[in-house]
Amino acid sequence: MMTDPLELADHGPVIPVIVLDRVEDAVPLARALVDGGVKVLEVTLRTPVALQCVQAIARDVPEAIVGVGTVRRPQDVWASVDAGARFTVSPGYTSEIGRACREAGLPLLPGVATSSEVMAANADGWHFLKFFPATAAGGLPLLQAWASPFHDVVFCPTGGITPQTAPQFLALPNVKVCGGSWLTPAQAIRAGDWARITQLAREARSLRA
Repeated sequence: MMTDPLELADHGPVIPVIVLDRVEDAVPLARALVDGGVKVLEVTLRTPVALQCVQAIARDVPEAIVGVGTVRRPQDVWASVDAGARFTVSPGYTSEIGRACREAGLPLLPGVATSSEVMAANADGWHFLKFFPATAAGGLPLLQAWASPFHDVVFCPTGGITPQTAPQFLALPNVKVCGGSWLTPAQAIRAGDWARITQLAREARSLRA
């Protein structure tokens, strides 16, 4: 079990943001991503079967580092632990979520979109933050502006990132990794086109500028 959320950034420049509607897709999708060199997987709590998917990946694809995204309540944290998640990601931040993650020993990548939210997360000891929704909330100019006042903070921008814009974000000194849904297009998942997803993962591995 990792203790520092920043360790997530050691495994490659992109964390896929995954939405799964069918449990049977979870394991082949995870294997396709791992085969393409992407090990850190964020499965979002946007569907009723998300936790079952996390459980299946944790059980059957041990080389993957599977986490739970869209964590909004302390209950979500404990459900993530039960499912075998190795980290959590939240769209925003509350002290209650932070406290639950510390109690559970589960790394958290908390979401922020404003300077005040960055300061609130910092006050609770979090210094590797998810910038969400990155493009809508200010994108590259905001991250560049934050570099000076928040010189000790690093970010994972997520939301509106594309293969074309990802290298621009990754070139910033305060960005270690970015999140993106383009690695797991819904159409490819529905079709079981795992070869396409493996190729997208391989391409993502080379995105750092």
